[in-house]
Amino acid sequence: MSIAYASLLGFVGAQVATPGPANMVMLATGARFGFRATVPFVFGVALSKQFIIWPIGFGMMAVMQSTPILFEILKWLSAAYIFWLAWRVANMRLSVGQATGTAPSFFAGLGVHPLNPKAWGVVAATFTNFASPELSALSNTALIASVLLGWQLLLHPVWAFSGEKIAATVAGTPREKYLMWGLAALTVLSVLYVLLGGYIS
Repeated sequence: MSIAYASLLGFVGAQVATPGPANMVMLATGARFGFRATVPFVFGVALSKQFIIWPIGFGMMAVMQSTPILFEILKWLSAAYIFWLAWRVANMRLSVGQATGTAPSFFAGLGVHPLNPKAWGVVAATFTNFASPELSALSNTALIASVLLGWQLLLHPVWAFSGEKIAATVAGTPREKYLMWGLAALTVLSVLYVLLGGYIS
C-alpha cells in the first residue's frame, strides 16, 4: 500500500492547525512578549516534535504496546507539565513590548512537544494511518517528519502572531483576564481529550 499523500497532508495540517497545548502556549507567549521576541521559541517548538517522530518511527510504538505502563507514566507526567503551563497562562497579563523578563528561548521550545501528550498521540496516529509497508522505516519516518515540520513552520508562527494582535486589542481591559483564562482552559481541555482516549483533535 502506497502512502496517500494528499490525505497525509490534510490530516497533518489539521492536527497542527487546531488548538492544543503547544499552540495555546505560543499564542499566550506571542501575546505576552510580541511576535518578534517569540520567533526563536516558535522554531524550537517546531523542531521539538522531531524528538517524538524519530523514536516512534524506529520502534517505540512496539515498546509502548509491549510495556503500556511506561506510556501511561509518560502521559500523566506530560499532562502535569502542561497543566502547570496552563496555570501560568491563566495568571499572565498582557503587555506586548513591556513585559518583564525575557521571552522563552529556542532551547525552551525544544521541550514543549516531548512533554505534550497531544503531540505523542498525533504522531502515533500519523504512523498508524499513513506509514506504508512498502517503504523502509527510514523512508516512512523521514516523510512523516518532513510533512509535520513543514506544516509546523508554516502554522506555528501564525499562532504567535495572532497572540500579539489579540494582546493589542485586549491588554489592560477587563477582557484580558477572561482571554487568559480561556486560553488556559482550552489547553487543559485539549490534554484531557487526549488522556480520555481522543488522540485526533
